[in-house]
Amino acid sequence: MDYYSNQIRKLIDELSRLPGIGTKSAARLAFHLIHMPVPDVKRLAGTMVEARENVRYCKECCTLTDQDLCPICANADRDHKTIMVVENTRDLAAYEKTGKYEGVYHVLHGAISPMLGIGPGDIKLKELIARLEKEVDEVIVATNSSLEGETTAMYISKLIKPTGIKVSRIASGVPVGGDLEYIDEVTLLRALDGRTEL
Repeated sequence: MDYYSNQIRKLIDELSRLPGIGTKSAARLAFHLIHMPVPDVKRLAGTMVEARENVRYCKECCTLTDQDLCPICANADRDHKTIMVVENTRDLAAYEKTGKYEGVYHVLHGAISPMLGIGPGDIKLKELIARLEKEVDEVIVATNSSLEGETTAMYISKLIKPTGIKVSRIASGVPVGGDLEYIDEVTLLRALDGRTEL
């Protein structure tokens, strides 16, 4: 038996398609939206549409931005000779919250996973290799400590080592199977400070 009208059901169904949102959470969000003032709902909807239409990849590091270059790549005070490779923009944000890393980033938008059919050509690896043609001293591989993250780290190391550029891996402190975006800043700093060469 359906308790909700067609419009409410449709809204709940759309919200429940979002990652991490189950039916109960979707219903809670739907009723919250319905009770919001109409101008607030329109502003929220407009912001979502604008973000989807205007956000793109940074031409340098491939993170998400609404400019040609993200604020980090555009910052001349950052160390552009040190590149930290992360799996996604949320991982970049996690390291930025520490306030201690002064280099730049490269966002892969995934990790190599033969089980899921994701190969080296499916992530932003060729863009990383192109960046190494500029003056780069070190590449810090900060992929997750999962099987996919470790596979990606080893692949990157094998690609870069012949160039003579130093390749390092973040140290322990990041638990195996843990996602960087959920790890506290102190643990991330320990992992960064204790990184080892691959």
